[in-house]
Amino acid sequence: MENRAAAAATLAPEGDATLTLADVRAAAERIRGSVVRTPTLHSKTLSKITGAEIWLKFENLQFTAAYKERGALNALLQLTEAQRAKGVIAASAGNHAQGLSYHGTRLGVPVTIVMPKTTPTVKVMQTESVGGKVVLEGETFDEAYAYARSMEQQLGLTFVHPFDDPQVAAGQGTVVLEMLEDAPEIDMLAVPIGGGGLLTGMGTAARGLKPDIGLIGVQAKLYPSMFDRLKHQDLPCGGDTLAEGIAVKEPGAFTSRVLAGIVDDIVLVEEAALESAVALLLQIEKTVVEGAGAAGLAAVMANREIFAGRKGQRAAARSGAVRAAGSTADHAAGSPRRAVQGGGGIQSPSGEHPGSVAPAHLHLAAGQGPDGRDRMRGARPRADRPAGRGAARQGVRAGAGRTGLTLPQGGRGGLRMVAPVRANCADQLCWHPA
Repeated sequence: MENRAAAAATLAPEGDATLTLADVRAAAERIRGSVVRTPTLHSKTLSKITGAEIWLKFENLQFTAAYKERGALNALLQLTEAQRAKGVIAASAGNHAQGLSYHGTRLGVPVTIVMPKTTPTVKVMQTESVGGKVVLEGETFDEAYAYARSMEQQLGLTFVHPFDDPQVAAGQGTVVLEMLEDAPEIDMLAVPIGGGGLLTGMGTAARGLKPDIGLIGVQAKLYPSMFDRLKHQDLPCGGDTLAEGIAVKEPGAFTSRVLAGIVDDIVLVEEAALESAVALLLQIEKTVVEGAGAAGLAAVMANREIFAGRKGQRAAARSGAVRAAGSTADHAAGSPRRAVQGGGGIQSPSGEHPGSVAPAHLHLAAGQGPDGRDRMRGARPRADRPAGRGAARQGVRAGAGRTGLTLPQGGRGGLRMVAPVRANCADQLCWHPA
């Protein structure tokens, strides 16, 4: 974005909170061995469809099925003894609640989670099952948040914010250290934005390691809060979105300040694109990903002019377009490699033959996955069964996008199962519902 320094100054909150590559590296050492070092895997079929070299990071293999526990744990490990004894509190009805509860309980730190009274029972049960004490208060998240802050003061608890905190963002940013270690050729990231913690952490670390790396934020069109703030727009914010994990009306003050100085662009994705991306990941990668986790792929599929193959130096975004860096010396056929930080699933080789797609049955288990590992949700599918009825929510047509994706969260919802049909559309893969 133009004049990043000025934008950062405008958005700077009170205080001098900062985040550096050193902070993210310190967080990685701090949490090492207590979170899963998830794989960064290359997807041949998605690369074929998009015209890029696509890498996926599967963060749903964390115990709580999401990257959020990285940030929660990093914050917990920096509490004083007095803070640990009194406990922590948060307002959350999602992955932050479960990550904080799981690691807090494991460390002997009392964890209180405030949720709106309208929170689905399953989310309450999931949080309680990993040790959190759930308090239901208020009809909306804002009311639950206000109540949590009042309890913080009354009981002397430590509030752990789900995104607008340097320690939390540093922990979440450890994702990209693993990605660039596994696939150093990555030169662009497409990262979903809710409150901005993930991209703040990942972007800070990525810029420190590779100053010219492309950073594209992705938001649901119904919740363009960070888009509005950084681009000085006033688009409406609200509605029923598949990407509920990034449906944030008010982005963080700290995260907004950081992102104003590092992000190249923010794109918005429609609900239809999110649905298509969820179905595509389920069919090709055999991974169940919620809408927020599929936002990166949705952005690539819906914004060909941004992610199509570019050569030369990365330029600042103009008129919604980003020129992505990428030396052709390292890439077959001159196609730059792009990475995907992913939060859901495991790659199955059976679906990874270029030019063809082999559907596989899903094996969804409660409690344990077929590999015997405990799961809260999103168990690994059985990809070793004969090809049969796969999953496609709606048609997804192949194109020529080129970038990396970020899929930060595991899936919790169901999909209507239909049979995909292989079709020849201008020598590319096409997807059609039965």
